[in-house]
Amino acid sequence: MKNKVTICGVDTSKLPVIKDADIKIMLKKAATGDMAAREQIINGNLRLVLSVVKRFTGRGENPDDLFQIGCIGLIKSVDNFDINQNVRFSTYAVPMIIGEIRRHLRDNSPVRVSRSIKDTAYRAMQVKEQLIGTLKREPTVTEIAKELGVEREEVVIALESIVEPISIYDPVYSDTGDTVYVLDQIGDSNDDKNWLDEICIKEAIKNLSDREKLILSLRFMQGKTQMEVSNEIGISQAQVSRLEKNAIEKIKS
Repeated sequence: MKNKVTICGVDTSKLPVIKDADIKIMLKKAATGDMAAREQIINGNLRLVLSVVKRFTGRGENPDDLFQIGCIGLIKSVDNFDINQNVRFSTYAVPMIIGEIRRHLRDNSPVRVSRSIKDTAYRAMQVKEQLIGTLKREPTVTEIAKELGVEREEVVIALESIVEPISIYDPVYSDTGDTVYVLDQIGDSNDDKNWLDEICIKEAIKNLSDREKLILSLRFMQGKTQMEVSNEIGISQAQVSRLEKNAIEKIKS
């Protein structure tokens, strides 16, 4: 009995397996419009889709959605495969499935990036994989740019554009029980000068008259117009304007 393994909600033990020789026969039938043969080929190669989907885990995408997108690539492979070519169906189908999923990820990125930058990014990733195989090490950005024939800055911008955004509440470290989040590692722009300015402003406001404090509160805390303030405290709009201006000048000085 086969072990049950569920991927993307699919029980792999129940998936049919078709031999290469049988696939060729079914492809010939499918090419003549035999829909039953076409369906058999699709169902018999769902394992290919699942194997590709596993490559794209960890990108924040729903695996079930990727599986459905991958199935579209599989269907396109069945419909476009040339039975006269001396190529295994799986060899042809896998790049088609990968391409369909990559196209989906590119077009549905949470951050909108221009198509040209995305294309440069995916070309750079392909070149990077090729160079790793050739150099037996991680290539530098300069080496990737040289291979692509573009400026180094273009490669940097392109690769950064396809990095998945993360939440500031995502954990980055949790070893001792005290989880450290992205938020904890964001720098604080406040310095001694910021705190000093705040103290000075508070002290300056304390020295204002009660009427001046009320006018500033109504105007800048509650967002009321000078006319609304004048009606509320019973003075003219011109007086409100003068008192407001004097209060601000006192704080500035």
